[in-house]
Amino acid sequence: MDLGTRPRTTAPLLSRVGDRIRSRNALIIEEWEDITAWASGHIVTGPVGAATITEGYLDTGVPIAGAGAPLVSEFALMELVAVLGRSPDGGKAYVGRVIECAWRLPNVYDAVAAGRLAPWRAERIADLTHGLCAEAASFVDRQLFNASGVGWAQLERLVAEAILRFDPERVEAERQNAADHRHFDISDVDERGLVHLDGLLDAADGHDLDQAVARRAEVLGRLGDDSTLDVRRSKAAAELARHDLALDLLLPDPDTGEVVATVPGRRVVLNVHITDTTLTGHNPVGRWDEGRCPITTAQIQEWLRARHTTVIVRPVIDLTDHVPVTAGEIPERHKTRVALRDHTCRFPHCTRPATRCDLDHAKPYSQGGPTCPCNEVPLCRRHHRAKTHSLWRYETPMPATYVWTSPNGFRFRVDHRGTHPLRDTSDTSPTDEWRPRPAPRRTSRLRGHRHARER
Repeated sequence: MDLGTRPRTTAPLLSRVGDRIRSRNALIIEEWEDITAWASGHIVTGPVGAATITEGYLDTGVPIAGAGAPLVSEFALMELVAVLGRSPDGGKAYVGRVIECAWRLPNVYDAVAAGRLAPWRAERIADLTHGLCAEAASFVDRQLFNASGVGWAQLERLVAEAILRFDPERVEAERQNAADHRHFDISDVDERGLVHLDGLLDAADGHDLDQAVARRAEVLGRLGDDSTLDVRRSKAAAELARHDLALDLLLPDPDTGEVVATVPGRRVVLNVHITDTTLTGHNPVGRWDEGRCPITTAQIQEWLRARHTTVIVRPVIDLTDHVPVTAGEIPERHKTRVALRDHTCRFPHCTRPATRCDLDHAKPYSQGGPTCPCNEVPLCRRHHRAKTHSLWRYETPMPATYVWTSPNGFRFRVDHRGTHPLRDTSDTSPTDEWRPRPAPRRTSRLRGHRHARER
């Protein structure tokens, strides 16, 4: 390098980065102010449950911030979260953090509004104070007059001190009930077909489990398994589980046609999804429904070759078939078809698995709607209630595609590509324009019967 030349400066680039950060924070601050104003206009008060009657239906105030913060309308919150473009749970938590700062942490909120504290730092503080009583939260807020200079470790110690000062009964109850927090969890499957374990056990139970795994890992090594000790311990834990699984019988199910070839041990349900590339592709990929992830054919073969594995064979399910029933009750085979077709709740931005959802009649059964997969839509319990008891409505322009209209006329298209806002026309293509069309109105004749008779 020529010592006589000066290195190229990056000052202009860094200045632009800093300017954009300040501009972004300014927009977030404006969003916080709008959310706070929205919350002020949607506070729900009343007797037990803080519930009020809105247009003849129960609209419950939900506590999305700590004690002392206002309860906001559940149905109105759904619309705000949809406009924010966030998932139902993530959006609810985000709005709750803003309300936490605005009502319970005024010093923190003022620091954000003045630009002294980054909004994401304030959100972290709100997460820590959410579970505190009003007095403890106020104590923390007073100590955070200059919150930008407080580190996370110091903040956690401050929260712990607040709990000790203002909620000693809680501390004692947590100490006495610590043993009730024991758990043993298995994570979702990762992209390599593996899971992680996390547990909290009684010390004696943990010692016994460790000894059993260690002994079995040693036996595997002596039998010729040349894997590392960690890998053998993993295999040993799996063998302990398989030895405890019960023996089933080989019987076909008369309703579903399912045939189960059973041996003691692992039970595998393999749904093979046929596409135009499944049989001709060079690298075919399967999908494990329970793990909600793609898996390689090599992983599938390894699972099926494992000792003591139960194989379940099911008939091919054609998702285009119409298989209506005459009753309003939705059978299990319909739930399977709808879950395979839609995968998740079909409300805007909701990702709850369809297997955990209610099935809603798109056209109510009481109005002649058939009990058929073509007229059934998976909605989680929260959004099923919104569709039934509020002015949220949807249309189905084509199979597996839904166009929702919110109470104030905002429209969203929900399909396999996600959720997209729509313009105020009959066009169902996504756009960034937010022009509400007139909200749907429910007639008084339907208002008295829909809740009791529609699923």
